Amino acid sequence: MNEEKNLGPGAVFEMGGENTSFAQYFVGKSYLNMLSLERVVIGNVTFEPGCRNNWHIHHQGDQILLVTAGRGYYQKWGKEPQELYPGDVVNIPPEVKHWHGAAPDSWFQHLAVEVPAEGASNEWLEPVADEEYNSLK
Repeated sequence: MNEEKNLGPGAVFEMGGENTSFAQYFVGKSYLNMLSLERVVIGNVTFEPGCRNNWHIHHQGDQILLVTAGRGYYQKWGKEPQELYPGDVVNIPPEVKHWHGAAPDSWFQHLAVEVPAEGASNEWLEPVADEEYNSLK
């Protein structure tokens, strides 16, 4: 199935089902395969071309993104977007407003690791502005 979605042979984990539980926080379609729900939560998130999540903040706990396939972006509020490729690792400290998702012309997949912390939560915010996203290469 991964090759059908243009993730190529480097895609290690199955993409899972359509991410309907969090669809309201995404522009475009994403897929979610939860790899671990015990102790450390790890989700394999796959983004169709042009899909990205809304700006959001992880309170208390960090998030780590391990890019496994495709091409995408990560952006901290007030900073330039960072282009991502397989093998890239992004460490996101708590309280940092950010977004991540696919490039306009590429599928994208990453493992999202939630670092355990007491009182950890996510705050979902506004979508990434189309004009800002459409200016990406």
